[in-house]
Amino acid sequence: MEQRRISGKGHWYHETQSSRSDAAVLPLVPEAAYLENRFLLDLELSTEQHASEAAWLSVALKGATCLLPENSPVTRLHTLSCYDRLSTALTVAQVYGVQRLCNHYAARLAPQPGPDSSRESNRRLTQITQYARQLASQPTLIDDNSRQQLDEVALSVNDIVTFNQLIGFTGFQARVIAVFQALQGLPVRWLPGLDTQQDASANLFLDGDKSWQPDLPPVEQRYANTQQLDVLNLSQSQSVLNPIGWLLAHDAEPLSVLSQLIRLLLPPDGEIGDDLVLVNLLTARINGSVSCFSHATAHWHAENGLPEAIRNGERALQAWSHNHPRERAIIQAVRVLTRAPGSFSAAQLQPLFEQGFSNDDALRLLVISGLYGWLNRLKIGLGNAS
Repeated sequence: MEQRRISGKGHWYHETQSSRSDAAVLPLVPEAAYLENRFLLDLELSTEQHASEAAWLSVALKGATCLLPENSPVTRLHTLSCYDRLSTALTVAQVYGVQRLCNHYAARLAPQPGPDSSRESNRRLTQITQYARQLASQPTLIDDNSRQQLDEVALSVNDIVTFNQLIGFTGFQARVIAVFQALQGLPVRWLPGLDTQQDASANLFLDGDKSWQPDLPPVEQRYANTQQLDVLNLSQSQSVLNPIGWLLAHDAEPLSVLSQLIRLLLPPDGEIGDDLVLVNLLTARINGSVSCFSHATAHWHAENGLPEAIRNGERALQAWSHNHPRERAIIQAVRVLTRAPGSFSAAQLQPLFEQGFSNDDALRLLVISGLYGWLNRLKIGLGNAS
C-alpha cells in the first residue's frame, strides 16, 4: 500500500476511507494560535510578578519553543512531527482541563497536515495519544509494556525521551497557568466529562524506599556531543536529575530547560525547607513515583509521622494534618493542583494566605509542585523503581 501525506483530519485505515475537504478546518478560537508568549499564553501579570518571576518564566518560554517549535524536521532518529507534538500537547491539555491551554494547542494543531492514511500511521497516532493520556491522567498505568508499544510504532529512544519531556512540560505549563489565573481571581470553567486524577495505590509504597533505574539506554559519555556534555555538567550536580540526566541527554535542549528551572526554583539539597519536602512527598504519592517519594523522604527532618501518613493514603494524612493547620493548607492546595489543575481556583489559595503565605510564597510553592509533577512523570515514563 502506498503511503500518502494529505491535508485534512478525516483519516482512517485506508486512503479510500478518508474524507478530503478543501475547506479549512478552523478551531473554535483561531486567534489563540497567535500569541506572543507561548508559555503563559499572554496571561497578564502584575508589574511585581513580572519583576520577581522573570528569570524562570524566561526559561520556561524556551521550553515551549524547543518542545513545540513552528517546524520540526523529521529524521531517522527524530520522527516526531509538528502534528505529533501539538496533538500530544492538546491531549495533555484536555486531560487537565485548562481552557486557555486547550484553545492554544487546538488552534495551532488545526492547520497542520495530519499523518498519512495508512493503517500503520493510524496505529502510531493511536498509541501516542493513548500513552500521553495515560501518563498525564494516571501515570502508574505506564509500564515496560507501554514503552514497548512505543517502540513497536517506530519511536526511537530520542523520540521517547522527547515525548515524555513534552508530556511533563505541558503538565507543568497547565499548572503554572492555573496558579496565575487563581491569583488573579479569574473564574474556573467547568468542563463536562473532566475526570479527576486518582491517587496511586498505596501498595506501590509498602516495600519501603526504592531507587530509580532507566528502562532505556542512556547516552554513553564517549559518544556524547558537546551540547550534551555541557548540559550534563550542569544537571549532574542536581540530585533530582541523578541518574536520569544521562537518559534525558538524548534531547539536550529540554534537559537544559529542566535543569535551569530546577536551579532557579529549587534551593540546594541542604537548604530545602519542610514545606517543599511536603510538596515533593505529596506529588510523588499522588502520581505514584516511588523513587521520587523515597528521595523526598530522605530530606524530611520535621515530625516523623508525616511521610508514613502520606504513604498510607488520604485518611491517614487527614488524621495527621488535623493538628497541623499550616501543612493542611499546603496539602489541600497541592492536592487540587496535582489532581485537577483545571479546577484550581482562588478558593484553594485562601487557606495558604490564612497561614501567613504571601502571594509570592504561594506562587513559588505551587509552581514547584508542578515542577515535581514533571519530574514524577519522567521517572515513571522512562524507568522503574527497584
